Amino acid sequence: MEAVQEKTKRSTHEKHGPHPVNLRALRRLKNIEGQVRGLQRMVDEEKYCVDILTQVSAVRAALHSVGMLILRRHVETCVSDAIETGGTDRADIIDELMGVLAKEKI
Repeated sequence: MEAVQEKTKRSTHEKHGPHPVNLRALRRLKNIEGQVRGLQRMVDEEKYCVDILTQVSAVRAALHSVGMLILRRHVETCVSDAIETGGTDRADIIDELMGVLAKEKI
């Protein structure tokens, strides 16, 4: 398979098909999609509220897990590259990361 160069705002990486982290994230998101459909069914069937809330909590936890997976990839690639190369990219990407972390309430 021929490598494709992926150039983003922050870094340049060679791309050899879908990234393994993205594949894992997509699998998890498909599972979450199924959980949400189940939640819709529970609400439609007027199931017990506490059972619905328990499932809402499970979906939130699953989405948080996907977010952490993507965040880890970002830190290991984009943030790491920016810190190694230094310059203005370093400060920009750290500010961007801090903004993401603030929104995530980690």
